[in-house]
Amino acid sequence: MSSSPPSSNPSFSMSAYMIPSNQHSYDSDDEVASLPSESTTESDLETLSDDYSDAEAEWRESIEQLELLLTMVLVPFIGKYMGRKCAYWSWTRFMTWKYPVEVVVRSPGMFKAAGAIEAAATL
Repeated sequence: MSSSPPSSNPSFSMSAYMIPSNQHSYDSDDEVASLPSESTTESDLETLSDDYSDAEAEWRESIEQLELLLTMVLVPFIGKYMGRKCAYWSWTRFMTWKYPVEVVVRSPGMFKAAGAIEAAATL
């Protein structure tokens, strides 16, 4: 078997994923010098800070809107729903204690839906 240098073997010297280094003779300084230069001025920094402050203001406005949604819609709705549920529960407990009456809810899903509809009706 004859031994050949590794550069003469095509499977080692060139691969589909390897680029031979002798084709690119650029110096790294030449590559950097050929790139366009851009300096950051004070007006660019002011524009960036203005954009940041605009984004900050929009973020705060969206947080305020979420807070209003919670305080004006969701909290009252949940409070009414839970209050009615508590009132129905306490009324059934009182009725079964005071009088010999048995309170039976035949359809719990319909009972919950009716409570949610009643709570949302006056909002």
